[in-house]
Amino acid sequence: MDGVPEPHTGWTFLTNHARVLAAIADNRSARIRDIAAHCRLTERAVQKIIADLEQDGYLSHTKEGRTNTYRIDPAKVLRHPAEAGLTVAALLSLLVQDEVDRATVPGRPHATT
Repeated sequence: MDGVPEPHTGWTFLTNHARVLAAIADNRSARIRDIAAHCRLTERAVQKIIADLEQDGYLSHTKEGRTNTYRIDPAKVLRHPAEAGLTVAALLSLLVQDEVDRATVPGRPHATT
């Protein structure tokens, strides 16, 4: 089936919710189709995750024509008790910094040199 991401087996360090949130932080007007492709999820899964994030106040959106523009609440604290005090902004800054580091290290597959 065209457009369906290749499934991933095994465990991962980040949840799909964190991946979607990071993708939205990278492009606040990204289409669900693009988020799904980036995160290797189905569009339906991304729609459900966005609904979860909006329901709990981590994310909101405004509709501009046919385009959604998302707004992330950076001060919102993560849900798990072990992450008490860690905000969405702190999580996203860690993920963004990692992407910058990976893109600038020579010899890495994503290097920009």
